[in-house]
Amino acid sequence: MKRRKRRAGIVRGSSPLYDIRPKEMTMTETTTLYEAIGGDPTVRALTRRFYDLMDSLPEAARCRAVHPPDLSGSEEKLYEYLTGWLGGPPIYVEKRGHPMLRRRHFIADIGPAERDEWLLCFTRALEETVSHPKLREIILAPITRLAFHMQNKE
Repeated sequence: MKRRKRRAGIVRGSSPLYDIRPKEMTMTETTTLYEAIGGDPTVRALTRRFYDLMDSLPEAARCRAVHPPDLSGSEEKLYEYLTGWLGGPPIYVEKRGHPMLRRRHFIADIGPAERDEWLLCFTRALEETVSHPKLREIILAPITRLAFHMQNKE
């Protein structure tokens, strides 16, 4: 498996490099987004809160309807995907292969309403679980692009 090149003191995810080093961090330290947000406990909390919101918010009903009745499998897959995407262990790829997210979601009709409801849940979960505003901004921009890419109907 080819490893991504790391730069000292820079946060990496799937998105471009961002320098959000605290002033006390030395130039030789390297941090991934996964590490910067708190690693496994934060990714677990984020995915759990995301699906709790989807399951409980009336304004996310259409998005919830395209998911299976039991959300535990979906939650685990999102946790695995985000872990690797944020620069942590590549759990999803090791278990399931290349994500091919759009292809894997063709079974669901994802229109603008479902997309926006998904983003609502993700944004709220991110706000509740990731305390650093700049990190939330760095994560949300490519996640928003991904959500638009997943839309497969008008």
